[in-house]
Order: sequence, then C-alpha cells, then structure tokens
Amino acid sequence: MSLISTINRFFLSLFLLIAMATPALSVEKTASLKEVVSALEKGYSTLQDVQADFSQKTVITSIGKEQRGSGEVLLKRPGSATAMFRFNYTKPNQQIVSNGKQVWFYLQDNKQVMVSSVAAMFKGTNGVALSYLTGLGHVSRDFNITSAKEQRDKNGNYQIVLIPKKPSAVLAKLHLSVSAEAVDSFTKNGEVKDIFPIVSSIVFDAGGNETRIDYNRARVNKGIDNSKFNFKVPAGVEVIKQ
Repeated sequence: MSLISTINRFFLSLFLLIAMATPALSVEKTASLKEVVSALEKGYSTLQDVQADFSQKTVITSIGKEQRGSGEVLLKRPGSATAMFRFNYTKPNQQIVSNGKQVWFYLQDNKQVMVSSVAAMFKGTNGVALSYLTGLGHVSRDFNITSAKEQRDKNGNYQIVLIPKKPSAVLAKLHLSVSAEAVDSFTKNGEVKDIFPIVSSIVFDAGGNETRIDYNRARVNKGIDNSKFNFKVPAGVEVIKQ
C-alpha cells in the first residue's frame, strides 16, 4: 500500500478542513450563506496553529466496515511556507508527521516508516488538500457551496455542503458545520479572532466512503514550536521511500 493511499484513508480528510469542537452561541438572526462562508474564511485567515484531541470514524461503504481512530493533532502555518502537521494516534498505534517538505508515516507495530515528499503526496487533483495546508480559507475559490437541507444544527451552528470545483478520488463532497460563534462575531464585528470556525466535518470520497472528525480541547494560536514537526526514525525501523 502506498503512502498516499494509506494517508488518504487515515487522515487526508482530517486536515483538509479540521473539525474543531467550538462552543456555539445563540444567534437571533440567521446569517446568509455568503456571511457563513465569509466567517469561515476569516477564521482561517487568522489561524496560525491548532492543537487538539480528536476521534475519527471512517465508513467504507463497499464492504460495510467501520474504522475508528483517536489521538492528538498539531497543525502550524509558518508564514507563507507549507503547513506543518503531526498526528499522534493512540488508536491505531501510529504517527504521521510533516515538516512542510517531507512526510513520515510511522507504523509502530509494524516497525516501518513510509517517507514521501509533500509535493508528491498532493500532486494532481489531490492538490486541493495542499491548498488548505498552505493557505487555508480559499473556500469560495475551490468549492461550489450551498446550504445543507437543515441549515442549522440543534446547537445553532450553520451546516453547508461543499463540492470541489476540481474533484479528486479522496474528496468528492464535504459537509461542514460552521461555528455560530464565528458567524455571530463576523456579522457583528467583521472579524473572527482566535476561533476555529469548524465544529464538525464529514468528507465523502469518490467511492462514497465517508470520514467524520470530532475534536475536543482545541487550543488555537497558542504557539507550537517547530521542533514538534520533526521526526527521527527509531533504530531498527524499516524505511520505505515512496
């Protein structure tokens, strides 16, 4: 199995648009779709780093199988450079680390680490994922967006459906719940500061498989040291270059 296909299953959908458990505020007036998208993009534009616990559930429709994972994620956007990320899974026992140039996928139980360049991972139609790592917030540029059938969830958060203008095998459709707090802040002040605007996300691939991500204990713009995004291959571990 290639590094790209493995990461697609485990976490590509995760960092396309990371789902953060952001508290919702009560909003009297329902915002327009344009205001919701603007709040989403504003929230991304101020994002420097994120650290949170996560749990994910992937449903593989063709065989009716579920895969679950959990752990901690760290994401940092260092200026204009490609974003760095780290996924420390506790279930299954693995790590996915990138310093913005290289990606390491460490399977601890197998004593293997797969290595690839970021550019190779996101070539072709998978480039939409890289665009979110390098410049989160260009939602209206990359997607056709509509409101979901149920415009708001039970907590008042806004639900939208995004179809990529250039679909790929790993991203055919994306459902997002956008924080009512972020939208309220934008409609009142024109700003979204220190709030990650996504409450939840569901990614659908071309085969109809879906991955839902839920996060808790999200910490935004607290300052994460670059050293967190380096990986040293342990002794005795096989290195597989992709």
